[in-house]
Amino acid sequence: MKKLFIDSDIMLDISLMREPFCLPAINLIELCYQSRFKAVTSSIAFVNNNYFLNKFASSTRLNSLKRLRSVISIIEVNETIIDLALNSDFVDFEDGVQFYTAKNAGVDFIITRNIKDYKQATIPVLTAEQFLRTL
Repeated sequence: MKKLFIDSDIMLDISLMREPFCLPAINLIELCYQSRFKAVTSSIAFVNNNYFLNKFASSTRLNSLKRLRSVISIIEVNETIIDLALNSDFVDFEDGVQFYTAKNAGVDFIITRNIKDYKQATIPVLTAEQFLRTL
């Protein structure tokens, strides 16, 4: 089964129903719910989502995070990953952490809306829409 790293922005697209991005993201998560793919992310993604949901959708944030958590497994961020990100060519430290977390977990694809943030990636990086088109 292919393993997909779900980036924070995909989770926010679902939780905040951001058009036109939410439908492909929802469809992707539905495929994971059906066990066609394994969805993973880092603990950082859940923390980031809580922060933004608290600003924009506080009444539904925990329910949204709980629903996503029922489908998305959390993978470890450790000191080696932090060190790799600190010493990498990633412009954004968080993106470096997400990439090295995904790489360490052996994911097949990183799913994000911000492909440009992963220019240094050695794992295929696609939007939810692009990934769905490959099926």
